Amino acid sequence: MKTNLRNVTITLEESVASWARMEAARRDTSVSKLLAGILKERMKEKDSYDAAMRRALARKPFLKTDGRYLSREEVHDRSSLRR
Repeated sequence: MKTNLRNVTITLEESVASWARMEAARRDTSVSKLLAGILKERMKEKDSYDAAMRRALARKPFLKTDGRYLSREEVHDRSSLRR
């Protein structure tokens, strides 16, 4: 399976560019592949976070029968678990 690649030009501070070159050399790769890997990892993390947030927001709130939210004390009350 062939992946379409795009060229992107970026501008970095000299200290950042120097670090990227050293880090790429340490990993035995190119700066381009290093940055592509970092960006891909960040993209996956963001996608996972967004999916988790959508799942959490889709849940109904935990309400008591009278429609009000539980107080802090009620949330942490464990007396019903000790019976």
